[in-house]
Amino acid sequence: MISGDTGPRDSFSSRFGVIAAAAGSAIGLGNIWRFPYETGHNGGGAFLIIYLLCIVIIGLPVMISEFLIGRSTQRNPFGAFKKLAPGKPWFLIGLMGVVAAFMILAFYTVVAGWTLEYIYQSFLGALKGKSTDELAMMFDSFRNDSFRPLIWFVIFIGLTGWVVMSGVKNGIEKYTKILMPILLLMLIFMAVYVLMQPGAGQGIAFLFKPDWSKVTPDVILKALGQAFFSLSIGMGTLITYGSYIQKRENLAGTAVSVASADTFIAIMAGIVIFPAITAFSNIDIHNPDAAVVADQGLVFITLPNIFYSLQGGIGQVLSTMFFILLAVAALTSTISVLEVIVAYFSEELKMNRKVATIVAVVSVSVLGILSASFSGVFNVLNFTTANILLPVGGLAIVLFTGWFMAKKIRNDEYTNEGQLKAKTMPVFLFLVRFIAPIAIASVFVYGIINALK
Repeated sequence: MISGDTGPRDSFSSRFGVIAAAAGSAIGLGNIWRFPYETGHNGGGAFLIIYLLCIVIIGLPVMISEFLIGRSTQRNPFGAFKKLAPGKPWFLIGLMGVVAAFMILAFYTVVAGWTLEYIYQSFLGALKGKSTDELAMMFDSFRNDSFRPLIWFVIFIGLTGWVVMSGVKNGIEKYTKILMPILLLMLIFMAVYVLMQPGAGQGIAFLFKPDWSKVTPDVILKALGQAFFSLSIGMGTLITYGSYIQKRENLAGTAVSVASADTFIAIMAGIVIFPAITAFSNIDIHNPDAAVVADQGLVFITLPNIFYSLQGGIGQVLSTMFFILLAVAALTSTISVLEVIVAYFSEELKMNRKVATIVAVVSVSVLGILSASFSGVFNVLNFTTANILLPVGGLAIVLFTGWFMAKKIRNDEYTNEGQLKAKTMPVFLFLVRFIAPIAIASVFVYGIINALK
Protein backbone atom coordinates (compact mmCIF):
# COMPACT_ATOMS: atom_id res chain seq x y z
CA MET A 1 0.00 0.00 0.00
CA ILE A 2 1.00 3.59 -0.60
CA SER A 3 0.99 5.90 2.37
CA GLY A 4 -1.25 8.92 2.50
CA ASP A 5 -4.65 7.28 1.95
CA THR A 6 -7.63 9.32 3.07
CA GLY A 7 -10.80 8.09 4.74
CA PRO A 8 -13.46 5.64 3.57
CA ARG A 9 -14.19 5.82 -0.14
CA ASP A 10 -17.19 4.68 -2.12
CA SER A 11 -16.59 1.45 -4.06
CA PHE A 12 -18.32 -1.22 -6.09
CA SER A 13 -19.99 -3.76 -3.83
CA SER A 14 -19.76 -6.83 -6.06
CA ARG A 15 -17.79 -8.35 -8.93
CA PHE A 16 -20.87 -8.21 -11.13
CA GLY A 17 -21.15 -4.51 -10.35
CA VAL A 18 -17.54 -3.96 -11.41
CA ILE A 19 -18.01 -5.89 -14.65
CA ALA A 20 -21.35 -4.23 -15.45
CA ALA A 21 -19.94 -0.74 -14.90
CA ALA A 22 -16.64 -1.29 -16.73
CA ALA A 23 -18.31 -3.17 -19.58
CA GLY A 24 -20.91 -0.41 -19.76
CA SER A 25 -18.09 2.08 -20.15
CA ALA A 26 -16.58 0.09 -23.01
CA ILE A 27 -19.86 -0.73 -24.73
CA GLY A 28 -21.20 2.28 -26.59
CA LEU A 29 -22.49 3.48 -29.92
CA GLY A 30 -19.35 2.23 -31.66
CA ASN A 31 -20.06 -1.36 -30.64
CA ILE A 32 -23.59 -1.31 -32.02
CA TRP A 33 -22.83 0.03 -35.48
CA ARG A 34 -19.12 0.76 -36.04
CA PHE A 35 -17.85 -2.71 -35.15
CA PRO A 36 -20.23 -4.59 -37.50
CA TYR A 37 -19.44 -2.10 -40.26
CA GLU A 38 -15.67 -2.44 -39.84
CA THR A 39 -15.93 -6.22 -39.67
CA GLY A 40 -18.16 -6.53 -42.70
CA HIS A 41 -16.02 -4.36 -44.93
CA ASN A 42 -12.56 -5.47 -43.87
CA GLY A 43 -12.57 -9.18 -44.44
CA GLY A 44 -15.50 -10.39 -42.32
CA GLY A 45 -14.31 -13.28 -40.18
CA ALA A 46 -10.68 -12.44 -41.01
CA PHE A 47 -11.09 -8.99 -39.49
CA LEU A 48 -12.85 -10.53 -36.49
CA ILE A 49 -9.96 -12.93 -35.84
CA ILE A 50 -7.42 -10.11 -36.05
CA TYR A 51 -9.58 -7.96 -33.77
CA LEU A 52 -9.80 -10.72 -31.15
CA LEU A 53 -6.02 -11.14 -31.23
CA CYS A 54 -5.64 -7.38 -30.72
CA ILE A 55 -7.99 -7.52 -27.73
CA VAL A 56 -5.94 -10.27 -26.11
CA ILE A 57 -2.47 -8.96 -26.94
CA ILE A 58 -3.07 -5.20 -26.58
CA GLY A 59 -6.47 -4.43 -25.09
CA LEU A 60 -6.26 -6.65 -22.00
CA PRO A 61 -2.76 -5.52 -20.92
CA VAL A 62 -3.73 -1.85 -21.21
CA MET A 63 -6.97 -2.41 -19.33
CA ILE A 64 -5.17 -4.30 -16.54
CA SER A 65 -2.63 -1.47 -16.38
CA GLU A 66 -5.38 1.09 -15.82
CA PHE A 67 -6.99 -1.09 -13.15
CA LEU A 68 -3.60 -1.48 -11.40
CA ILE A 69 -3.00 2.27 -11.35
CA GLY A 70 -6.51 3.02 -10.12
CA ARG A 71 -6.83 0.41 -7.39
CA SER A 72 -3.32 0.90 -6.01
CA THR A 73 -3.99 4.61 -5.41
CA GLN A 74 -7.78 4.81 -5.04
CA ARG A 75 -7.64 8.11 -6.88
CA ASN A 76 -8.81 9.76 -10.08
CA PRO A 77 -6.29 9.66 -13.00
CA PHE A 78 -4.64 12.98 -12.05
CA GLY A 79 -4.36 12.07 -8.37
CA ALA A 80 -3.26 8.52 -9.18
CA PHE A 81 -0.16 9.59 -11.11
CA LYS A 82 0.65 12.24 -8.51
CA LYS A 83 0.55 9.57 -5.82
CA LEU A 84 2.55 6.96 -7.71
CA ALA A 85 5.15 9.38 -9.09
CA PRO A 86 5.32 12.38 -6.73
CA GLY A 87 7.27 15.34 -8.03
CA LYS A 88 7.40 13.96 -11.57
CA PRO A 89 5.41 15.11 -14.63
CA TRP A 90 3.41 11.89 -14.98
CA PHE A 91 0.42 13.69 -13.44
CA LEU A 92 0.08 15.51 -16.78
CA ILE A 93 -1.06 12.22 -18.30
CA GLY A 94 -3.82 12.01 -15.72
CA LEU A 95 -4.77 15.62 -16.38
CA MET A 96 -4.86 14.89 -20.12
CA GLY A 97 -7.27 12.04 -19.38
CA VAL A 98 -9.61 14.43 -17.57
CA VAL A 99 -9.43 16.88 -20.47
CA ALA A 100 -10.11 14.04 -22.93
CA ALA A 101 -13.14 12.97 -20.87
CA PHE A 102 -14.44 16.55 -20.92
CA MET A 103 -14.08 16.81 -24.71
CA ILE A 104 -15.47 13.33 -25.44
CA LEU A 105 -18.54 13.94 -23.30
CA ALA A 106 -19.20 17.24 -25.09
CA PHE A 107 -19.61 15.62 -28.52
CA TYR A 108 -20.53 12.04 -27.63
CA THR A 109 -23.59 13.15 -25.68
CA VAL A 110 -24.74 15.09 -28.73
CA VAL A 111 -24.78 11.86 -30.74
CA ALA A 112 -26.40 10.06 -27.80
CA GLY A 113 -29.15 12.67 -27.90
CA TRP A 114 -29.90 11.70 -31.49
CA THR A 115 -30.96 8.27 -30.25
CA LEU A 116 -33.64 9.90 -28.08
CA GLU A 117 -35.01 11.77 -31.10
CA TYR A 118 -35.27 8.51 -33.01
CA ILE A 119 -36.88 6.66 -30.10
CA TYR A 120 -39.50 9.42 -30.10
CA GLN A 121 -39.98 9.41 -33.89
CA SER A 122 -40.04 5.63 -34.04
CA PHE A 123 -42.55 5.35 -31.20
CA LEU A 124 -44.85 7.80 -33.01
CA GLY A 125 -44.48 5.87 -36.25
CA ALA A 126 -43.07 8.94 -38.02
CA LEU A 127 -40.45 6.82 -39.81
CA LYS A 128 -43.04 4.53 -41.37
CA GLY A 129 -43.59 4.62 -45.11
CA LYS A 130 -40.57 6.80 -45.89
CA SER A 131 -38.08 5.97 -48.61
CA THR A 132 -34.34 5.91 -47.99
CA ASP A 133 -34.03 9.37 -49.55
CA GLU A 134 -36.82 10.73 -47.35
CA LEU A 135 -35.20 9.24 -44.24
CA ALA A 136 -31.87 10.79 -45.28
CA MET A 137 -33.54 14.20 -45.66
CA MET A 138 -35.23 13.72 -42.28
CA PHE A 139 -31.89 12.92 -40.64
CA ASP A 140 -30.15 15.92 -42.21
CA SER A 141 -33.04 18.19 -41.30
CA PHE A 142 -32.88 17.06 -37.68
CA ARG A 143 -29.09 17.48 -37.44
CA ASN A 144 -29.31 20.99 -38.88
CA ASP A 145 -32.22 22.00 -36.66
CA SER A 146 -31.18 24.73 -34.24
CA PHE A 147 -33.41 23.51 -31.41
CA ARG A 148 -34.15 19.77 -31.24
CA PRO A 149 -30.56 18.42 -31.01
CA LEU A 150 -29.91 20.85 -28.14
CA ILE A 151 -33.01 19.72 -26.27
CA TRP A 152 -32.06 16.04 -26.53
CA PHE A 153 -28.46 16.84 -25.58
CA VAL A 154 -29.61 18.61 -22.41
CA ILE A 155 -31.92 15.72 -21.50
CA PHE A 156 -29.19 13.14 -22.04
CA ILE A 157 -26.47 14.98 -20.13
CA GLY A 158 -29.00 15.62 -17.35
CA LEU A 159 -29.85 11.91 -17.15
CA THR A 160 -26.14 11.06 -17.06
CA GLY A 161 -25.57 13.58 -14.27
CA TRP A 162 -28.49 12.22 -12.26
CA VAL A 163 -26.99 8.71 -12.22
CA VAL A 164 -23.45 9.91 -11.39
CA MET A 165 -24.67 12.25 -8.64
CA SER A 166 -26.11 9.23 -6.79
CA GLY A 167 -22.60 7.86 -6.20
CA VAL A 168 -20.62 4.78 -7.17
CA LYS A 169 -22.59 2.07 -5.37
CA ASN A 170 -26.04 3.67 -5.39
CA GLY A 171 -25.70 5.32 -8.77
CA ILE A 172 -23.21 3.90 -11.27
CA GLU A 173 -23.26 0.31 -10.02
CA LYS A 174 -27.00 0.24 -9.32
CA TYR A 175 -28.05 1.48 -12.74
CA THR A 176 -25.45 -0.30 -14.88
CA LYS A 177 -26.45 -3.58 -13.21
CA ILE A 178 -29.95 -2.89 -14.55
CA LEU A 179 -29.04 -1.37 -17.91
CA MET A 180 -26.49 -3.96 -19.05
CA PRO A 181 -28.81 -6.99 -18.71
CA ILE A 182 -31.53 -4.99 -20.51
CA LEU A 183 -29.08 -4.26 -23.31
CA LEU A 184 -28.14 -7.94 -23.57
CA LEU A 185 -31.74 -9.22 -23.49
CA MET A 186 -32.84 -6.76 -26.18
CA LEU A 187 -29.95 -7.79 -28.43
CA ILE A 188 -30.69 -11.49 -27.93
CA PHE A 189 -34.40 -10.98 -28.69
CA MET A 190 -33.66 -9.03 -31.86
CA ALA A 191 -30.99 -11.51 -32.96
CA VAL A 192 -33.29 -14.52 -32.50
CA TYR A 193 -36.10 -12.83 -34.43
CA VAL A 194 -33.86 -11.71 -37.29
CA LEU A 195 -32.08 -15.06 -37.60
CA MET A 196 -35.43 -16.83 -38.03
CA GLN A 197 -36.14 -14.84 -41.20
CA PRO A 198 -35.47 -16.19 -44.73
CA GLY A 199 -32.26 -14.80 -46.16
CA ALA A 200 -30.64 -14.10 -42.79
CA GLY A 201 -27.93 -16.69 -43.47
CA GLN A 202 -26.42 -14.47 -46.16
CA GLY A 203 -25.85 -11.73 -43.59
CA ILE A 204 -24.23 -14.17 -41.18
CA ALA A 205 -21.92 -15.39 -43.93
CA PHE A 206 -21.03 -11.81 -44.84
CA LEU A 207 -20.16 -11.06 -41.21
CA PHE A 208 -18.23 -14.21 -40.27
CA LYS A 209 -16.83 -15.77 -43.45
CA PRO A 210 -13.11 -14.92 -43.57
CA ASP A 211 -11.99 -13.09 -46.68
CA TRP A 212 -8.22 -13.08 -46.29
CA SER A 213 -7.78 -11.32 -49.63
CA LYS A 214 -8.98 -8.10 -48.00
CA VAL A 215 -6.46 -8.26 -45.17
CA THR A 216 -3.80 -5.58 -45.58
CA PRO A 217 -1.63 -3.64 -43.12
CA ASP A 218 -4.37 -1.00 -43.20
CA VAL A 219 -6.98 -3.56 -42.10
CA ILE A 220 -4.74 -4.80 -39.29
CA LEU A 221 -4.33 -1.25 -38.00
CA LYS A 222 -8.09 -0.72 -38.24
CA ALA A 223 -8.65 -3.85 -36.16
CA LEU A 224 -6.13 -2.63 -33.60
CA GLY A 225 -7.74 0.79 -33.50
CA GLN A 226 -11.19 -0.73 -33.04
CA ALA A 227 -9.91 -2.91 -30.18
CA PHE A 228 -8.16 0.04 -28.56
CA PHE A 229 -11.04 2.50 -28.69
CA SER A 230 -13.86 0.03 -28.08
CA LEU A 231 -12.49 -0.76 -24.61
CA SER A 232 -12.48 2.90 -23.44
CA ILE A 233 -8.71 2.79 -23.02
CA GLY A 234 -6.50 5.83 -22.59
CA MET A 235 -8.71 8.51 -21.05
CA GLY A 236 -8.68 7.43 -17.43
CA THR A 237 -12.15 5.91 -17.23
CA LEU A 238 -10.79 2.51 -16.24
CA ILE A 239 -8.27 4.09 -13.84
CA THR A 240 -11.22 5.81 -12.16
CA TYR A 241 -13.33 2.64 -12.10
CA GLY A 242 -10.29 0.67 -10.98
CA SER A 243 -10.03 2.96 -7.96
CA TYR A 244 -13.47 1.72 -6.87
CA ILE A 245 -12.60 -2.00 -7.17
CA GLN A 246 -12.16 -3.74 -3.83
CA LYS A 247 -8.88 -5.46 -2.95
CA ARG A 248 -10.40 -8.94 -3.04
CA GLU A 249 -11.19 -8.76 -6.77
CA ASN A 250 -8.93 -10.39 -9.34
CA LEU A 251 -8.00 -7.52 -11.67
CA ALA A 252 -6.81 -9.72 -14.55
CA GLY A 253 -9.95 -11.84 -14.33
CA THR A 254 -12.13 -8.74 -14.21
CA ALA A 255 -10.40 -7.35 -17.31
CA VAL A 256 -11.00 -10.62 -19.19
CA SER A 257 -14.71 -10.52 -18.24
CA VAL A 258 -15.07 -6.89 -19.35
CA ALA A 259 -13.30 -7.46 -22.67
CA SER A 260 -15.38 -10.58 -23.29
CA ALA A 261 -18.64 -8.75 -22.61
CA ASP A 262 -17.59 -5.86 -24.84
CA THR A 263 -16.69 -8.16 -27.72
CA PHE A 264 -19.81 -10.30 -27.28
CA ILE A 265 -22.11 -7.27 -27.49
CA ALA A 266 -20.32 -6.01 -30.60
CA ILE A 267 -20.65 -9.39 -32.33
CA MET A 268 -24.31 -9.65 -31.29
CA ALA A 269 -24.93 -6.24 -32.87
CA GLY A 270 -23.46 -7.57 -36.11
CA ILE A 271 -25.69 -10.64 -35.87
CA VAL A 272 -28.71 -8.31 -35.66
CA ILE A 273 -27.69 -5.77 -38.31
CA PHE A 274 -26.32 -7.73 -41.28
CA PRO A 275 -28.90 -10.56 -41.31
CA ALA A 276 -31.58 -7.84 -41.06
CA ILE A 277 -30.14 -6.19 -44.17
CA THR A 278 -30.11 -9.41 -46.20
CA ALA A 279 -33.47 -10.65 -44.89
CA PHE A 280 -35.55 -7.48 -45.02
CA SER A 281 -34.16 -5.38 -47.88
CA ASN A 282 -32.97 -5.47 -51.46
CA ILE A 283 -29.66 -3.77 -50.62
CA ASP A 284 -26.62 -5.44 -52.13
CA ILE A 285 -24.62 -5.91 -48.96
CA HIS A 286 -21.44 -6.65 -50.94
CA ASN A 287 -21.59 -3.32 -52.76
CA PRO A 288 -19.16 -0.93 -51.01
CA ASP A 289 -21.08 2.03 -52.44
CA ALA A 290 -24.38 0.92 -50.95
CA ALA A 291 -26.07 3.11 -48.34
CA VAL A 292 -25.32 0.50 -45.69
CA VAL A 293 -21.63 1.41 -45.60
CA ALA A 294 -22.29 4.93 -44.33
CA ASP A 295 -21.96 4.79 -40.55
CA GLN A 296 -24.61 7.34 -39.66
CA GLY A 297 -26.75 6.21 -42.57
CA LEU A 298 -26.65 2.62 -41.33
CA VAL A 299 -28.17 3.52 -37.98
CA PHE A 300 -30.47 6.44 -38.71
CA ILE A 301 -31.43 5.86 -42.36
CA THR A 302 -30.86 2.30 -43.60
CA LEU A 303 -32.03 0.32 -40.55
CA PRO A 304 -35.31 2.24 -39.99
CA ASN A 305 -36.07 1.70 -43.67
CA ILE A 306 -35.39 -2.01 -43.26
CA PHE A 307 -37.41 -2.41 -40.06
CA TYR A 308 -40.42 -0.55 -41.40
CA SER A 309 -40.49 -2.72 -44.51
CA LEU A 310 -41.95 -5.48 -42.31
CA GLN A 311 -45.68 -6.08 -42.30
CA GLY A 312 -47.83 -5.21 -39.31
CA GLY A 313 -46.51 -3.45 -36.23
CA ILE A 314 -43.37 -5.55 -35.78
CA GLY A 315 -41.29 -3.06 -37.77
CA GLN A 316 -42.21 -0.23 -35.43
CA VAL A 317 -41.49 -2.41 -32.40
CA LEU A 318 -38.05 -3.46 -33.72
CA SER A 319 -37.15 0.09 -34.72
CA THR A 320 -38.13 1.50 -31.32
CA MET A 321 -36.28 -1.30 -29.52
CA PHE A 322 -33.16 -0.72 -31.58
CA PHE A 323 -32.98 2.97 -30.74
CA ILE A 324 -33.63 2.24 -27.06
CA LEU A 325 -30.74 -0.22 -27.34
CA LEU A 326 -28.50 2.53 -28.74
CA ALA A 327 -29.57 4.94 -25.99
CA VAL A 328 -28.80 2.40 -23.24
CA ALA A 329 -25.37 1.67 -24.73
CA ALA A 330 -24.65 5.39 -24.98
CA LEU A 331 -25.81 6.09 -21.41
CA THR A 332 -23.55 3.46 -19.82
CA SER A 333 -20.64 5.12 -21.64
CA THR A 334 -21.49 8.73 -20.79
CA ILE A 335 -21.87 7.75 -17.13
CA SER A 336 -18.30 6.46 -17.03
CA VAL A 337 -16.86 9.48 -18.84
CA LEU A 338 -18.63 11.96 -16.56
CA GLU A 339 -17.36 10.05 -13.52
CA VAL A 340 -13.76 10.80 -14.57
CA ILE A 341 -14.49 14.54 -14.36
CA VAL A 342 -16.56 14.30 -11.17
CA ALA A 343 -13.88 12.21 -9.41
CA TYR A 344 -11.28 14.85 -10.32
CA PHE A 345 -13.45 17.71 -9.04
CA SER A 346 -14.30 15.79 -5.85
CA GLU A 347 -10.79 14.68 -4.94
CA GLU A 348 -8.57 17.44 -6.28
CA LEU A 349 -10.84 20.48 -5.86
CA LYS A 350 -12.48 19.10 -2.68
CA MET A 351 -16.08 19.47 -3.89
CA ASN A 352 -18.81 17.19 -2.60
CA ARG A 353 -20.23 14.81 -5.20
CA LYS A 354 -23.44 16.77 -5.80
CA VAL A 355 -21.65 20.06 -6.41
CA ALA A 356 -18.93 18.35 -8.48
CA THR A 357 -21.55 16.70 -10.70
CA ILE A 358 -23.47 19.94 -11.23
CA VAL A 359 -20.29 21.87 -12.07
CA ALA A 360 -19.17 19.11 -14.45
CA VAL A 361 -22.53 18.88 -16.22
CA VAL A 362 -22.82 22.66 -16.62
CA SER A 363 -19.26 23.10 -17.87
CA VAL A 364 -19.56 20.18 -20.32
CA SER A 365 -22.91 21.54 -21.51
CA VAL A 366 -21.32 24.83 -22.58
CA LEU A 367 -18.96 23.01 -24.94
CA GLY A 368 -21.64 20.47 -25.83
CA ILE A 369 -24.02 23.19 -27.00
CA LEU A 370 -21.30 24.52 -29.30
CA SER A 371 -20.68 20.96 -30.52
CA ALA A 372 -24.40 20.44 -31.23
CA SER A 373 -24.66 23.79 -33.01
CA PHE A 374 -21.48 23.82 -35.09
CA SER A 375 -20.21 20.77 -36.98
CA GLY A 376 -16.69 22.23 -36.98
CA VAL A 377 -16.53 22.14 -33.18
CA PHE A 378 -17.94 18.61 -33.19
CA ASN A 379 -15.32 17.42 -35.70
CA VAL A 380 -12.41 19.06 -33.86
CA LEU A 381 -13.40 17.44 -30.56
CA ASN A 382 -13.85 14.05 -32.23
CA PHE A 383 -10.51 14.19 -34.07
CA THR A 384 -8.49 15.53 -31.13
CA THR A 385 -9.66 12.90 -28.69
CA ALA A 386 -9.68 9.86 -31.00
CA ASN A 387 -6.43 10.57 -32.84
CA ILE A 388 -4.30 12.37 -30.24
CA LEU A 389 -5.40 12.29 -26.60
CA LEU A 390 -6.51 8.65 -26.29
CA PRO A 391 -3.54 7.06 -28.10
CA VAL A 392 -1.04 9.25 -26.23
CA GLY A 393 -2.79 8.48 -22.95
CA GLY A 394 -2.82 4.75 -23.62
CA LEU A 395 0.83 4.78 -24.64
CA ALA A 396 1.83 6.65 -21.48
CA ILE A 397 -0.19 4.27 -19.28
CA VAL A 398 1.53 1.11 -20.56
CA LEU A 399 4.99 2.74 -20.47
CA PHE A 400 4.41 3.86 -16.89
CA THR A 401 3.08 0.47 -15.77
CA GLY A 402 5.78 -1.50 -17.52
CA TRP A 403 8.85 0.63 -16.78
CA PHE A 404 8.19 3.20 -14.04
CA MET A 405 5.62 1.80 -11.63
CA ALA A 406 7.15 0.43 -8.43
CA LYS A 407 7.59 -3.33 -8.77
CA LYS A 408 6.11 -4.10 -5.36
CA ILE A 409 2.96 -2.05 -5.98
CA ARG A 410 2.47 -3.61 -9.40
CA ASN A 411 3.00 -7.16 -8.10
CA ASP A 412 0.81 -6.64 -5.02
CA GLU A 413 -2.12 -5.39 -7.09
CA TYR A 414 -1.75 -8.07 -9.77
CA THR A 415 -1.61 -10.89 -7.21
CA ASN A 416 -3.86 -9.37 -4.51
CA GLU A 417 -0.81 -9.15 -2.24
CA GLY A 418 0.30 -12.71 -2.99
CA GLN A 419 -3.10 -14.38 -2.65
CA LEU A 420 -3.31 -15.12 -6.39
CA LYS A 421 -0.83 -17.02 -8.53
CA ALA A 422 1.18 -14.80 -10.87
CA LYS A 423 1.89 -17.26 -13.68
CA THR A 424 0.75 -14.75 -16.30
CA MET A 425 2.75 -11.86 -14.83
CA PRO A 426 5.80 -12.30 -17.11
CA VAL A 427 3.55 -12.35 -20.18
CA PHE A 428 1.71 -9.25 -18.96
CA LEU A 429 5.00 -7.39 -18.40
CA PHE A 430 6.35 -8.36 -21.82
CA LEU A 431 3.18 -7.09 -23.50
CA VAL A 432 3.03 -3.75 -21.65
CA ARG A 433 6.76 -3.11 -22.01
CA PHE A 434 7.25 -3.98 -25.66
CA ILE A 435 4.24 -5.08 -27.72
CA ALA A 436 1.55 -2.65 -26.54
CA PRO A 437 3.68 0.53 -26.87
CA ILE A 438 4.66 -0.36 -30.46
CA ALA A 439 1.06 -1.20 -31.40
CA ILE A 440 -0.44 1.92 -29.82
CA ALA A 441 2.21 4.13 -31.40
CA SER A 442 1.31 2.55 -34.75
CA VAL A 443 -2.37 3.41 -34.26
CA PHE A 444 -1.41 6.97 -33.32
CA VAL A 445 0.77 7.48 -36.40
CA TYR A 446 -1.83 5.79 -38.63
CA GLY A 447 -4.57 8.09 -37.34
CA ILE A 448 -2.52 11.23 -37.94
CA ILE A 449 -1.46 10.16 -41.45
CA ASN A 450 -5.05 9.25 -42.33
CA ALA A 451 -6.30 12.62 -41.11
CA LEU A 452 -3.73 14.50 -43.19
CA LYS A 453 -4.63 12.73 -46.44
